Amino acid sequence: MEGTGEQLAEKVQALSDIELAVLLCLVADQHCIIEAEKEVIDGVREELKLVASDVFGLTWAVLECDEQTTLDDFGSGILVTEDVDDYFSNRNDKTTGRQLSSISGSPWMPDRRASKSPKPFSPLDSRRIANVVVLKNLSRASSQVQIQALELMRGKRNFTRTAVHAAPKQFLLLALNEAGSPRLTTHLNDQIFISHKHQSDDGLPNLEELQDKSLASDDGVSTSSVVHTPPYALAKRKPQAILFSSEDLAQLTTLTTEVKISSEVRSYVHNIVVFMRLHRAVAGGISAMATRHFNTLAHALAPLHGLNYVSPSLVALAARKIYPHRIIITAPENERSMQWGSSLSAVKAVLHGVTVEDVVEEVLQSVEVPL
Repeated sequence: MEGTGEQLAEKVQALSDIELAVLLCLVADQHCIIEAEKEVIDGVREELKLVASDVFGLTWAVLECDEQTTLDDFGSGILVTEDVDDYFSNRNDKTTGRQLSSISGSPWMPDRRASKSPKPFSPLDSRRIANVVVLKNLSRASSQVQIQALELMRGKRNFTRTAVHAAPKQFLLLALNEAGSPRLTTHLNDQIFISHKHQSDDGLPNLEELQDKSLASDDGVSTSSVVHTPPYALAKRKPQAILFSSEDLAQLTTLTTEVKISSEVRSYVHNIVVFMRLHRAVAGGISAMATRHFNTLAHALAPLHGLNYVSPSLVALAARKIYPHRIIITAPENERSMQWGSSLSAVKAVLHGVTVEDVVEEVLQSVEVPL
């Protein structure tokens, strides 16, 4: 890989784990689960806002979910008053609409701006789905809300009582859950591309940098405007300082499609999937969708490392991100060796303390790595 590809790979090296997870999902047009401890989950939420606005120059929306969250709450909580390029808009209309909106401050397309009606548009009709939607504690929401999130991910549209909103072309749904929280509904969980566990000692570089600037400005003569910046303005902060532009993301997507994989590495991927399914501690979760995501992630990782081919190490890295949120650990009484007379107490002893991470690592150690 030469030229632009090498420059992008160099920029990737400076990313934090959260930033890298967001980048991978944007390049692959997929979605992500992020788990964090209760003590730091609010900090991770703020970090994700800054990653969206400062690193990628994208709009964001945050919705706090719980058992009382309704479909109307979901429909309004993912919207922002920004003009974005959605999946179903015409390119010429988008360009014209962007030019006109820069004059009037309105995100409306030209045909809607031409309206002479003195009646203002409703907020739901005048807003758009954010590029990055953070759903905090989505696992606590009702199954209806989770199904609505699944429909948004799959259909790129959200239907409300008053309007149909199309997702932007660069769209990422992030489920931000507390560590140890219940799983998402089966189909939604399977549709999620990767998962990332943020440890409390991993740090939040963007948030820490913002706090450092705030402290420095407090010691100066003038008062920093950052301290008083309202949340809705974060999406417009420092547009000139974004690290990855839409052109960079498009370039990485193009490079991903050009990545090659040898027959030996393809066989390695297949063997990992088979060993996952046959592992005695696995009750399910190794779906066809997971296998497709496994292949997609292995290819997407290559250009981020300056490669145009999939290496065995990238496959192993992909497995560690694809399967942890999917694997279901079997109950001892349902372990397959019980069918031919194994002792329940012995099986309990074998499975005691086994985690999904243990399963993934054991499989990676068991499968022969191609040279």
